[in-house]
Amino acid sequence: MRIIRACLNFGRYVEKYQFFDKSRRKNRVIAALSSPVFQRRVIKKVSFADQLLNFKHALNVLFLIVIFPLFLQGQTFTYYFDGNPTDAEVQAQGGICLMGGATENDNAMRWFLERANGGDVLILRTSGSNGYNSYFFSDLGVSLNSVQTIVCHTADASTDDYVLNAIEKAEAIWFAGGDQWDYVSFWRDSPVQTAINNAIQNRNIVIGGTSAGMAIQGEYYFSAQNGTVTSGQALANPYHPNVTVDNTPFLANDILANTITDTHYDNPDRRGRHMTFLARMIKEYTMEPKGIACEEYTAVCIDTEGQARVFGDYPEYDDFALFLRRNCDLWEEEPDECEPGEALQWDYFLGGVKTYKVPGTPNGDYSFNLNDWINGTGGEWEHWNVADGVLSVESSYEPECIIIDNVDDPFSENEIRVSPNPTHGMVFVESDAPLASYRIIDALGREVKTGEPQNPFQFNLEMNELPNGHYFLALEGEEGKTLFRKIIKHH
Repeated sequence: MRIIRACLNFGRYVEKYQFFDKSRRKNRVIAALSSPVFQRRVIKKVSFADQLLNFKHALNVLFLIVIFPLFLQGQTFTYYFDGNPTDAEVQAQGGICLMGGATENDNAMRWFLERANGGDVLILRTSGSNGYNSYFFSDLGVSLNSVQTIVCHTADASTDDYVLNAIEKAEAIWFAGGDQWDYVSFWRDSPVQTAINNAIQNRNIVIGGTSAGMAIQGEYYFSAQNGTVTSGQALANPYHPNVTVDNTPFLANDILANTITDTHYDNPDRRGRHMTFLARMIKEYTMEPKGIACEEYTAVCIDTEGQARVFGDYPEYDDFALFLRRNCDLWEEEPDECEPGEALQWDYFLGGVKTYKVPGTPNGDYSFNLNDWINGTGGEWEHWNVADGVLSVESSYEPECIIIDNVDDPFSENEIRVSPNPTHGMVFVESDAPLASYRIIDALGREVKTGEPQNPFQFNLEMNELPNGHYFLALEGEEGKTLFRKIIKHH
């Protein structure tokens, strides 16, 4: 049985460090394999392999490989427990931790565990085993009352009293990687969903997940009901059968309202499919879509005040999290074209989508404010467009987000005419509502011309001195509201 335990230990070790991931950091795997922990936990135990030569140990292996899996088939779940079985009854500190999908970031995990406040941590998953137990309970130096993993083999586990009781006593719940459709199909509209949301809303537990466990955290989510989808497939056809964007209520993370997450962002490149998700959200639900993305070794930790800190190994590695939103500086709300069977078109001069790209550092030094989705530290703005199903990314500037909703716009019921457009240099502006001022903004977001019209209802705007290119004309009404019009200047 020693060799069996050694094999199990090796499996748990592999599961924790995810040796079989297609990682861009092979040196981490090599370092782990040569570490004293690996030598102590695995290789030393494998030295008992010669004991398999006797018939007794051969029967034990036969039982493990053939009989034991047949036994598990009759179970709806399996649990693994470490620590004190008595409930800690402490007050959790709330928050959300989103992990990119490869090896966990230790400091982000400490942030997550510390918010359990010494209480009980529960890992929920539908595959794998207890790879997180010792990692959470012993390896990170955070004092906890207990750590338990429950692996749900079927949807029937969602009604089991043991599972529900574990959720009700947890101060922290972590969703492992796997297949998010298993999570959705097993737990949505079930007692498990009710228990988790009660814990979030009434007991302020901290919640989080990696890979598939991150994918389910937003109000909107890629369910993967029909399998995964690549950026190329999604951009070529936003209604590809595998582009399954769902908003059926699941997890009640209020700070992630109107938000869809994506993971493994740099392996492979998932920017295109994420932008397609946002396009579908606008097209089908008429709302302001937002997105949070983590590259594989990056984590986003969100406190109860809505501040999102980004953890990773930057600058040693290019670890980034990205925060996406529709370009709120534009009057046009919808993509140019988002139809079944047609390539996505979302191509505006200053970007259909604005993205704040934040490097993840070991101490989570940089952040983004999820209350306004504008203010951040340490990152850089980009604007993203899609033309004929091809994504383009350019450096940009912080959005002003002057126009949030057409209902509040003073021009919504008054016609504004800007002509000729394109122009060789002179533009005539005419409005049925009085205009107080104007600004011309170039492609880099710089104000290149400002003024106040002598006649608030009509005036000529001279652009001869400006280089050829694309510009935005910002027209401010007397009530302080601003409308943007795109102008093309050429000879």
